[in-house]
Amino acid sequence: MFNNIGLRRSGLAPYDWWLMWVAFALLGMGLVMVYSASVATAEAASGNPNHYLTRHGMYLVVGLSLAYAAFQLPSRLWQRMAPGLFVLGVILLLLVLIPGIGHEVKGARRWIPLGTLGNLQPSEFMKLAVVLYAADYTVRKAALMDSVRKGFMPMFAVMLAVGTLLLLEPDFGAFAVIVVIALGILFLGGLNWRLFVGLILLLALGFVLLIAMSPYRMARMAGYLNPWDDPLGKGYQLTHALIAFGRGEFTGVGLGDSVEKLHYLPEAHNDFLLAVIGEELGLIGVLIVIVLFAWLTWRAFSIGWQAALMERNFPALVAQGIGVWMGVQGFINMGVNLGLLPTKGLTLPLMSYGGSGIVANCLALALLVRIDYENRCLMRGRRA
Repeated sequence: MFNNIGLRRSGLAPYDWWLMWVAFALLGMGLVMVYSASVATAEAASGNPNHYLTRHGMYLVVGLSLAYAAFQLPSRLWQRMAPGLFVLGVILLLLVLIPGIGHEVKGARRWIPLGTLGNLQPSEFMKLAVVLYAADYTVRKAALMDSVRKGFMPMFAVMLAVGTLLLLEPDFGAFAVIVVIALGILFLGGLNWRLFVGLILLLALGFVLLIAMSPYRMARMAGYLNPWDDPLGKGYQLTHALIAFGRGEFTGVGLGDSVEKLHYLPEAHNDFLLAVIGEELGLIGVLIVIVLFAWLTWRAFSIGWQAALMERNFPALVAQGIGVWMGVQGFINMGVNLGLLPTKGLTLPLMSYGGSGIVANCLALALLVRIDYENRCLMRGRRA
């Protein structure tokens, strides 16, 4: 069978080492840049310039340890766990909205305090849960994907409930990413293309209405359209991000020599990490990050395609869903930093500071490597 589709190869390596090295390159570069971008903020907040470096390193250790454990589980077990993990994610989204449990910062209630371990952000793990649940749902309902009532509406109702919880936090960025993940998996799984186009149009209208109905989002849109009209107010973050890119030019001002990170650019080690990369490492550094993310996204889709050729539909959709997640969130974060998209509270996957995001990203990569490992085992004529 595999000979007919050109998949069997002699001397095939058991793992995709390039995939793992690219992931480690993004994680390692993120650790270095988080330290560089956070030194001034950490020293002002805690008196310890290594504060964020230490915590980010701890999150990486936890994330990679959990990733190693997750890799040991076969994809068929992940499929059985998908509904339960999704329900757990919904419960966490409900808990974060309860006063006394959810932690509020700047008007947003997105975190559950875990003491010295930091804060748990359920929306980050919900992205992974949605990848698994949408893939499992699409496989189970494959014969009904042309039916609006039986194929699409149940999933739409579930995503509407999740979206409502996210908007109550509010976390518009996570809502957008999760919607794109779910729709992408449904489309790749055989959703009628006419229905898909109609949904895209409805979603575009819905996003416009959500922005128009929120003064906060309208202010962000105004700051995005012309940040220089109010550089000390609505356009403050974007103008300083653009100044950082402008200072970096082609080769950058040098690692550690950013000026914008010195209390000028808000969230320099988090949402606007790419701006610091652009200032310190220049266009070359930014292009390296873009190429690494593009390659990772392409590889995820390639692994999914290989799984689909072997009729492993759930792993195929999970791999492609992870590709959609990493690609779309990375694109939105980069677009925000460069002024191409309105400001959103989305981190750069695998790189920005944040425990929940790093752990969820590491788990997603472990699943991707596992799916590729199972593909390679089958190509060599044995089961994983």
